[in-house]
Amino acid sequence: MPEIAEVARIVHFIRLYLVGKTIASASAIDDSNVFGKVGTTGEAVEAALRGKKVVSAGSQGKYFWITLDKPPHLVMHFGMTGWVHIKGEKTAYTNYYKKMKDSELSQWPPKFWKFQLTTEGKPAVEVAFTDARRFGRVRLVDCPGDDIRNHSPLKENGPDPVIDIDRFTEAYLRGKMNSRHVPVKALLLDQVMISGIGNWVADETLYQAKMHPEQYSDSFSDEEIKTLYESIRYVCQTAVDKLGDSDEFPGHWLFNHRWGKGDKGAAGKLPNGEKLAFITVGGRTSCYAPGIQKKTGQVVPGAKAEPIKAEDMGGKAPVKKSRKQKAESNARDDEALPRKKNRTSKAKKEEDEAGPEVGLSSNRRRSTRLVK
Repeated sequence: MPEIAEVARIVHFIRLYLVGKTIASASAIDDSNVFGKVGTTGEAVEAALRGKKVVSAGSQGKYFWITLDKPPHLVMHFGMTGWVHIKGEKTAYTNYYKKMKDSELSQWPPKFWKFQLTTEGKPAVEVAFTDARRFGRVRLVDCPGDDIRNHSPLKENGPDPVIDIDRFTEAYLRGKMNSRHVPVKALLLDQVMISGIGNWVADETLYQAKMHPEQYSDSFSDEEIKTLYESIRYVCQTAVDKLGDSDEFPGHWLFNHRWGKGDKGAAGKLPNGEKLAFITVGGRTSCYAPGIQKKTGQVVPGAKAEPIKAEDMGGKAPVKKSRKQKAESNARDDEALPRKKNRTSKAKKEEDEAGPEVGLSSNRRRSTRLVK
């Protein structure tokens, strides 16, 4: 699932190739998940883009946006498998492209596209938003461009640990940790607390801080919280500076050894000999080094390490869950909502109804008319 670094990467490319350009044409398919679940349609997105000039691009955690010369503006979230492609450019992070076939790299529009646009001028720039599993979201926000972060869904999200260094302080983190009684891994994943931290970033920060993912957030000392704060800033800033290119990540990071869980020949330990283990915390599978990440306070009762099995560790839930349950568990991180003590049954159903649908097949796609 794309996290803070991958989102920063795509914003970099949007600023490089799209900002300052006028959109000559736009096209979108009618997708009730990507557009419909956030109150818009492909047709409305198409109309909002057509003929407009792209003024700026920005991000907050897992969200990113483009502001146009006239509202409404586009605010987007990748969900599990969303991405933005620019024709002729390798916008995706390195490991993703290593898995792609040459035929996929040259295909345009790319598979599972939801909207695409072409700019004026020569050479024209062609951009497409794709999402195979349809947990991504594209919405329209009608406000002045400079005020976009004061509107939903951005205003409900916590500070970005890279962009909002005036808000995301050690004191802020200490206050949130001491006021909650949840596993520290779960707190890091809560987008209302901090924007942009997903599964691998949370595991990396806890590894760097030598903290056990099961330990309750309110059981750490001030010195430990200071260490965690510094680890969050270090990991997020480094990953963003490298634009999410995993080939450029430091060699001592857990990231370089956590993937390929159970694959034949895959490392079950770090280069220094420390063993790796996988444990379920807050419904998410966490990778950690038990010999380094010691428990120093109260921990979640009854949790136990999982045996290493063949499973992709890219942010998925435990093997024992069904495919639908895994998708629902991961998708809950996609949209940070205001907390409410009481939810109506209808609201709960709407929040939890996401399923493991895949991209529309070609014979089911209904593209709106391309207008120039």
